[in-house]
Amino acid sequence: MRYNKIRKMDIADGPGVRVSIFMQGCTFNCKNCFNPETHDFNGGKEFTDNTIARVLELCKNENIEGLSILGGEPMHPKNIDGTTKLAKEFKEKYPNKNIWVWTGFLFDKDLKDKEVMKYIDVLVDGQYVDELHDPKLKWKGSSNQRVIDVQESLKQNEVVLSNK
Repeated sequence: MRYNKIRKMDIADGPGVRVSIFMQGCTFNCKNCFNPETHDFNGGKEFTDNTIARVLELCKNENIEGLSILGGEPMHPKNIDGTTKLAKEFKEKYPNKNIWVWTGFLFDKDLKDKEVMKYIDVLVDGQYVDELHDPKLKWKGSSNQRVIDVQESLKQNEVVLSNK
C-alpha cells in the first residue's frame, strides 16, 4: 500500500484544523477528479508503521480536531487494511478526536460491515459526478455524495446523514 501526501494542518477537508492523509491508488477515475495524481497504485510513497506513527504524532497537537483520510481511494481492497490499521490506532490514542473519510464506495452497499467502520465518525461516500458538481456543497463535490454519521448509522442500521 502507498500514500500520496500528508498535510500537517488542513482546514479544507473536514471541520476545524486537521491532519489529512491522501492514500495512493484509485480505479474510479472520476471525470475532473480533485486528486488525479493519486490514481496510480504505484505512485506516492510506501505506507508503513512509520507512516502511521508520523500521522499519530502530528495529531497530538491539541489544536488538531481530527484526522481526514482521502485519496485516491482509502477503501479500495488494496488500501482498506492500511486505512483500518491507521483508523484503529488513531481512535485508540485519540478517542475524543474524530475521523472523516472520503470514498467512492457506498456505505450501505459496500462498507457497513467492514471493520474500519467501527472507527470512522463521518464518511463522505459516493463517486464524484462532474455533472452534479456544486461548489456550494459542504464537504462534498457533487450532489449525489452523502455526508454520513457512521456510528449513528451503524446503531440504527440505516444511513443517517451527519449534521456536522
